[in-house]
Amino acid sequence: FLLLKKDVDGAYMNKIELASKSDSLNDEIEFLKALFEMELSQMQQQVSDTSVVLSMDNNRNLDLNSIIAEVKAQYEDIANRSRTEAESWYQTKYEELQVSAGRHGDDLRSVKTEISELNRMVQRLRSEIDAVKKQNANLQAAIAEAEGRGEMALKDAKQKLSELEEGLQRSKQDLARQLKEYQELMNVKLALDIEIATYRKLLEGEECRLQEGIGNVSYSVVSNTTTSGYAGGSGLAVGGCFGGGSGAGLGGGFGGGIGGGGGGYGISCGSNYGGTGFGSGFSSGGGSSFSSGGGRHSSGGGGGSSVKIVSKTSTSRKTAY
Repeated sequence: FLLLKKDVDGAYMNKIELASKSDSLNDEIEFLKALFEMELSQMQQQVSDTSVVLSMDNNRNLDLNSIIAEVKAQYEDIANRSRTEAESWYQTKYEELQVSAGRHGDDLRSVKTEISELNRMVQRLRSEIDAVKKQNANLQAAIAEAEGRGEMALKDAKQKLSELEEGLQRSKQDLARQLKEYQELMNVKLALDIEIATYRKLLEGEECRLQEGIGNVSYSVVSNTTTSGYAGGSGLAVGGCFGGGSGAGLGGGFGGGIGGGGGGYGISCGSNYGGTGFGSGFSSGGGSSFSSGGGRHSSGGGGGSSVKIVSKTSTSRKTAY
């Protein structure tokens, strides 16, 4: 559009320049005509003056009329040639100017056509620009809305992430606590296993001694376990008779006692998590018992095992286990 406008401005300036040249040429032609008329009048005046002078100074009989006519004819011929040349030059310039004006008129018409087409194009582009501006505004609104939704979703995601992190932290704490409890349970189990092994050795030694003096011994073992917690206990009863007593204490409690009677004795021991207790006792009577137990309560569950040995005296037969 700017290039076409520049071309139109150039054509318009050329037209103005040509019009000014045409005016200057017309002025020059008028000036030449006036100059020619002035020169012609001056020549005529000179001729007339010369004739007057000749007539005044002519003392001889000369044919001045023929001379004047000849000079007049020469000057008229010169004037006619000058007029013809001026008219031909003017006609040539006029025709050139007409051709140039026609050419510039065609250029001007083509430029006007291009300008009208450019105006239509400008109108179309303006309408397209307005449509694009509306579309841009709609897109900006959609972008703002999407950003708002994205911020809300990001806030929700951050909140959920914080909740998950808190849950993970709680789970880690629970896991650490459960691992600690598991380690404590394993320690208790190890202590109980050691205690049970000790009791087993004691029982085996006592059993061997009793088998040497008692004819018939029977054993029964009952166990019960659950998965919620851990607890254990065992019991042993052996018939016999023994007398005496001893005791000691350590940790939660440790004690022992031996008592004699008419028909038997008993040994008991126990332990509890949080304080360890161990006790043993021998009691007299028709039968005797030995029991040991350890327990720990966790999560509302428990388990236990018991061993019970019942002995009866008999002289006729002997049973082995």
